[in-house]
Amino acid sequence: MTEKTETATLSSDATEVRAQKLKLLREQVGDVYPAHFHRTITNAELAAKYEGLEPDTETQDVVTVAGRVYSSRNSGMFMDIHDASAKIQIFSHKDTTPQEARALLPMIDIGDIIGVTGVVRRTKRGELTINAQKIIMLTKSLLPMPEKWHGLSDIELRYRKRHLDIMTNEESKLRFQQRSKIVSGIRRFMENDGFMEVETPMLQSVYGGATAEPFKTHHNTLKLDMYLRIAPELFLKRTLVSGLTDKVFEINRNFRNEGVSTRHNPEFTMMECYWAYADYEDMMDLVERMFAELAMSVHGSTEFTFVDKQISFKGPFRRVPMPDAVKDATGIDFLAIKTDEEARAATKAAGFEIEKDATWGECLAFIFEEKVESTLIQPAHVTHFPKDISPFAKEVPGEPRLVERFETYCNAWELGNAFSELNDPEEQRKRMVEQLEQAHARGEKEKQLDEEFLDAIDQGMPPAGGLGIGVDRLIMLLTNSPSIRDIILFPARRSKAD
Repeated sequence: MTEKTETATLSSDATEVRAQKLKLLREQVGDVYPAHFHRTITNAELAAKYEGLEPDTETQDVVTVAGRVYSSRNSGMFMDIHDASAKIQIFSHKDTTPQEARALLPMIDIGDIIGVTGVVRRTKRGELTINAQKIIMLTKSLLPMPEKWHGLSDIELRYRKRHLDIMTNEESKLRFQQRSKIVSGIRRFMENDGFMEVETPMLQSVYGGATAEPFKTHHNTLKLDMYLRIAPELFLKRTLVSGLTDKVFEINRNFRNEGVSTRHNPEFTMMECYWAYADYEDMMDLVERMFAELAMSVHGSTEFTFVDKQISFKGPFRRVPMPDAVKDATGIDFLAIKTDEEARAATKAAGFEIEKDATWGECLAFIFEEKVESTLIQPAHVTHFPKDISPFAKEVPGEPRLVERFETYCNAWELGNAFSELNDPEEQRKRMVEQLEQAHARGEKEKQLDEEFLDAIDQGMPPAGGLGIGVDRLIMLLTNSPSIRDIILFPARRSKAD
């Protein structure tokens, strides 16, 4: 490249300027997007290696680094380039940098990705710097970057253009690095606890394992309507039946064709596991150990801040039966109520409207949601759920209306759901048929009985504890993120036309 490039007449439009520079670069340099380039060290590795280098000291070490240009000063004499790990300052001066390399400087814009080979030094001000000997354009950016220090102020634009959000917002970048760390931590915890990870179908001809509206698609070759899974439960239980392992888990994506909110996304991540010869109390212990370990890995402590609250993941968590929680909040003793009619009357007397055919258990759960959930700020296990709303859990001994189920709450959010799993094949079929009839009565005509699952249960499933953890909500808490869209890399959004 020659000095003539510097005096080329360019448009005043920023995007057009970049396009014109690209054209000039192709003419002067040739390949502006080379296929082969190898750096010798990352920026973070460089900083660690030369941490003890004194100010105003130059080494004889030649390194090759690469990154995106985030700032340029004195006509490119000083540039900061960032890779995924850190930033490094680049110094290009006539005393140290050949003319061929300096001739490229006018063609470099903020946002371009460049490679630099040079000598490592530390400036008088203490800035680790590379004296450039060679500069190569690796990627010419055709769009201007948002202003670095303010990033994207439009929240919706941040979600739509997540690449720019992360590029210009260190908090967003850290949040997704922490997300990766948390998911890896869950996997490591489960494996260290003896669980085997498996993968089960995301496309299912019969959907089940939870109550939710599915996404529907069609398989052309099989000529079969299929559904994106709403839960992996039934396949994981079939795995337990097989004897492949006594402790199975899956970190899975689920899809539910329902509402979108600060806590709900149509596709979301869960960790679901099943543990043979264990029960729901074993699962409570597992949750407490996992949550404490994850908090320690992210914060170095089991205590952390979420918005304006101090949260403690130090176990043991409080354990409270749902009927007791409702009685404490409202004075209504559901265990003393014998019939559905009495339960509906008590609910109405407390000032709540309830469906005319609501059952005893549905009334209990409804009042719990209205009066208790919002008070559960510190982590707590709510136990003894009504059997009416828990078709896959074993009954509480001595109280057939309740089952051995718990949900873990924190910040008034449900984070986990666990059962002592039902493995009586006749009772399982009975409850699933009842659930199917209720679904059809609600208008869910496509819902079917999963006969393959029932066939597997007929073969014999060992007694087991089962657990599902809402990974996204857990990450929200651990990263101080009030909206689920802040911790999902590319969240669901309406189209621009809407």
